[in-house]
Parts: sequence; C-alpha cells; structure tokens
Amino acid sequence: MHRRATHTIVPGAARPCRERLHREGFTLIELMVVIVIIGILATIVVPRFIGATDDAKVTAAIAQISSFKTALTQFKLKLGQFPTTSEGLDALVNNGKQNFLDQDSVPKDPWGNEYAYSSPGNQGHDFEIMSFGEDGLPGGAEYAADIVSWDLQARK
Repeated sequence: MHRRATHTIVPGAARPCRERLHREGFTLIELMVVIVIIGILATIVVPRFIGATDDAKVTAAIAQISSFKTALTQFKLKLGQFPTTSEGLDALVNNGKQNFLDQDSVPKDPWGNEYAYSSPGNQGHDFEIMSFGEDGLPGGAEYAADIVSWDLQARK
C-alpha cells in the first residue's frame, strides 16, 4: 500500500521566514551609529596625519638645502668660486663642466616654490639658501617660517 505524504501545518511555522526577511540588512539607526563613530574617529585621526605631512615637508626642505650646500662646496672646489647670485642654484646643473646635483634641474622646495640663493649671503656667509616655507613669503611662523642654510638645526 502506498501512503500518501501528509504535510502537517504547525501554527506559526511561517513566522520565522517573515522575521528573517525583516532582519536582513541594517536599520537606519544602526547605520547612523556607524557613521557617527566613523566621524568621531576621523576628527581624531586626520589632524595627526595633516601635521605629519607638514613636518615631512620641512624635513624634506632641510635635506634639500643640505644637499645644495654639499653641491656648492664641490662647485667651489672644482671651479674656484661659488655661483653668483645671478647664476643661482641653476649653475650647479648648467655650468659647462659638471652636474653637481645628479639631476636635470634644480628641484623646487616641497611647497612648489623656488629656493632663494644669494652669494655672498646677506648674513655674512659665503652663500645663503632659503625656502620661504608653506606661504612662499619671507618671514612667517610655524610651517610658513623660513628655512635657511645657515641655521638648519633651528627647524629640526
């Protein structure tokens, strides 16, 4: 004899399927809580990275000026004098004898400005190299302060 399959209907059996449909995804409140937490973390973390970027630019400017000082010393040893103010740092690359920077051109400072060069220097040194900092103008404070070849230790 063949038995017929019977389906027993249990009251409330369909309910778990409906609940599962309602539980998929996130509620608006859960999403808002996550967005608020991300916003709080961003306000704490982002300023730290911004300061690190500015510090890195100052460090890069100091390193470039130190490199220029070394190249200028080699220039004087090879050619007998420092480049004049009118020749500028470009003479380290374009002088007809030797490229003292191992680059095709004189790099700009980390803020995209030209370095200022004078020889003899205004402060009584054989030469002076300056980056005017973030604002590109003489003077300034913090990241806009001048970085000068005769006092690199002051900015470290």
